[in-house]
Amino acid sequence: MTEDNARAWVDTHFGSPAVDSLTRFVTMLAEEVQRQNLIAPSTLEIVWSRHLVDSLQLGLLAGAPAEQWLDIGTGAGFPGLVLAMAIDARFLLVEPRRRRVDFLQACADALGLDHVEIACAKVEQIARPSHIITARAVASIEKLLQSAAACATAETRWLLPRGAVDPKELRGLDRRYGLTFHVEQSLTAADSSIVIADGAKR
Repeated sequence: MTEDNARAWVDTHFGSPAVDSLTRFVTMLAEEVQRQNLIAPSTLEIVWSRHLVDSLQLGLLAGAPAEQWLDIGTGAGFPGLVLAMAIDARFLLVEPRRRRVDFLQACADALGLDHVEIACAKVEQIARPSHIITARAVASIEKLLQSAAACATAETRWLLPRGAVDPKELRGLDRRYGLTFHVEQSLTAADSSIVIADGAKR
């Protein structure tokens, strides 16, 4: 997927207001990368395909309308802040590193994302029932299920972008956590996938 194709994909699925907000965000991200290590500088040239579409594809997998999203380890804004620029829902972004929280808050303020709350904390400190829980490349799946247990209900859907998924990682988790798993191919990389889990117990 080229950068032009990625922009067109965002426009098709989420509209020109999302494209405009994301364009402004990319400018802020490029400036901040000079101050702190948010992403590899080399990926700025492919930021739409590598980071933005990679994040936004989760919005197409949410299923029924979801009012409350929780994103764990948002870091540079992926996927939670990017999704918040395209989806009309409440978002709680959880990030333990203060400098990254400051950047996320500055972006949310500049872009008028009043529906976004940012917590400088570890997810274990959060108890916010959520319809959707996302986490991009943060810990193992089992660790995420344990850490965010206080935020999951029987209706929660987990959307977890990964690299190649080892079936052994999922084996037994369905019984242990009362989940139904399936795996979707990522739109942005042939060796990446998205683990979707439904039906978590409290």
